[in-house]
Amino acid sequence: MLLSDHRAYATIPASNLARAKAWYRDKLGLEPAEELPIGIVYRLGGGTGFQLYETQFAGTAQNTAMAFSSSDVAADMKMLRERGVKFEEYDFPGLKTENGLAKMGPYHGAWFKDSEGNILAIGDEPS
Repeated sequence: MLLSDHRAYATIPASNLARAKAWYRDKLGLEPAEELPIGIVYRLGGGTGFQLYETQFAGTAQNTAMAFSSSDVAADMKMLRERGVKFEEYDFPGLKTENGLAKMGPYHGAWFKDSEGNILAIGDEPS
């Protein structure tokens, strides 16, 4: 049994599930598919999804926790900004954002934080 044959999903920590649920609804337009004792499940396009779960360790990771695939990053950024999402600015070797957008060869990406301090991204999906 190989894990490459299994589907995968992200698990995103939240120190306050009610606040996180409201943020994902109000900022990203997402509604829960299920609310379970283990957390809130979201189903997205292409059979993908993620789970929000409650923990005191939310927002402590300094890396991208989940990325949303986009066919038009600039248009999606505009829509998210209109909903109050603030994009992060980075200036690292090999990665610099301008007005929140990074160009990485043929790919584009942008990062933002959820209500719990988790780093999320939107970008072109590598082929």
